[in-house]
Amino acid sequence: QVHVVESGGGLVQPGGSLRLFCEASGTIFSLNSFGWYRQTPGEERELVAATTSSGRINYADSVKGRFTVSRWNGKRTVYLQMNSLTPDDTAVYYCKVNLVPALVGPAYDYWGQGTQVTVSS
Repeated sequence: QVHVVESGGGLVQPGGSLRLFCEASGTIFSLNSFGWYRQTPGEERELVAATTSSGRINYADSVKGRFTVSRWNGKRTVYLQMNSLTPDDTAVYYCKVNLVPALVGPAYDYWGQGTQVTVSS
């Protein structure tokens, strides 16, 4: 069984920073990529940043230069460093992990439960 857990959300003032963590645990044969998404009420979930199996990282235009995705302490955890936050960054942030859970079989996407980020003075 695979679990994906996000942490690190909270309340921050405009211009401030937060670091979100995403950890995948459980039976994992290989891990292909991580993706960070965010969603506000009534809106579609949107991509924030995503790694690829080749190691490339793609960022949404709205966060380029402010957000950075990095691996943390091994291969099953990634964090999202968010700087220069604005109220428009307020959302629930979700982590999606694409991985192969068994020695033989396809890859699947697993989502975390989300963590709230609120940017407000």
